[in-house]
Amino acid sequence: MFEIKARDKMVERALLAGAYGDPALKDDAKDLLEELEELVRTLGIPVIDRMVVYNREPQARYLIGSGKAEEVCARIAETGCDVVIFDNELTPAQQRNWETLSKVTVIDRREIILDIFGNRAQSREARIQVDLARMAYSLPRLTRAWSHLGQQGGGIGAKGDGESQLEQDKRKIRGQIDRLKRELVGVRSSRATQRKDRKRAPVPNAAIVGYTNVGKSSLLQKLTGADVLVEDKLFATLDTTTRKIALPNKQPLLLTDTVGFIRKLPHELVESFNATLEEAAHSDFLIHVLDASQPRVIEFYNTTMSVLADLGADTKQTLVVFNKMDKVGDDGTREVLRKHFPGAVYISVKSGDGFGKLVERISEFVSNGTKRADLRLPHARTDILARLHREGTVHHVSYEGEFIEVSATVPGRAMETLSPFVVDADGLLLEPLAP
Repeated sequence: MFEIKARDKMVERALLAGAYGDPALKDDAKDLLEELEELVRTLGIPVIDRMVVYNREPQARYLIGSGKAEEVCARIAETGCDVVIFDNELTPAQQRNWETLSKVTVIDRREIILDIFGNRAQSREARIQVDLARMAYSLPRLTRAWSHLGQQGGGIGAKGDGESQLEQDKRKIRGQIDRLKRELVGVRSSRATQRKDRKRAPVPNAAIVGYTNVGKSSLLQKLTGADVLVEDKLFATLDTTTRKIALPNKQPLLLTDTVGFIRKLPHELVESFNATLEEAAHSDFLIHVLDASQPRVIEFYNTTMSVLADLGADTKQTLVVFNKMDKVGDDGTREVLRKHFPGAVYISVKSGDGFGKLVERISEFVSNGTKRADLRLPHARTDILARLHREGTVHHVSYEGEFIEVSATVPGRAMETLSPFVVDADGLLLEPLAP
């Protein structure tokens, strides 16, 4: 992949370029370049210039026309940059053509995001997923990475008269991809087992989702006291973190922080991070966090919903939470947000404003997934009574003869386990116990 500081050359001056084909999309192209600059600076690379290029239709050789390509090269010479980063996706051939023309390193947005993910991955699961995405991206670009591709090797295992170094490298990477996919299957199996265990002890679960750098980890830390990494950076953390909290009504809730989304998220990462993102798909409801101070907040909302749709999680019950309200001084902006998201909660993790309302709304969401039930437990099943105290809200307990009479509010998915002990309004068991 792309090296920030290769031994033979220091990459430290970046020119950002973005092509757009519709005059009406010029402002969007500029906004995307601003976001790309944030991504590039996250890797520690100074950005010395940006340029947007109008291009009526994509060209096979350079993506943009040869005349526009010459303009970019003139800017490269003028600025003295040593890397050009396109916001647009480049094919392997276009990257090679650009590097031949410009005599500098040329990469695209996808490679920047993959490198950030590579730097941020901490857990074994995240490293496997990032490595898989990076190798899938690198495989068709090997001819750009090596200068010894014409070498031929003979001997046992060689193909025909000799196998080129490129063929050997491709075969090696395909083998590594297969190995990583097998490891990822194991990770998903382990995560499924953990999820099954959680369902066996049915504490409701909410997944915190949203665009990168909107304050998801900060929110988890504020609600649970979890020791999680909180930084004002894009993709500060890639690993999911699940913590348990007790709501004011003593109902427990599991909160899971997930990796942030971004526009033009490489499909390799969406596919590779399914093992992580599926936590959102299997949660009871979602907490969708948005940055209220972001001018394009509605577009960022749509980006997140698009990724959730790919995961089959876009139809889940969702609590929309606008963070960073302390940075919104414009009443007009507040009115627009309330108009588009009438059921949202408005908070500031930094100041703590709105947290009482947030916890109240979370409690409502949990209550919507719970049921009130009257149960009759044998004295030998005090384990169930303990579980009701642990996972639900016990309203009344009385010891009557051979049974313990309990009135409690429990998670809806716990009813299947508790159904043999549920009694109706007349005090009769709905499912008679086996003799």
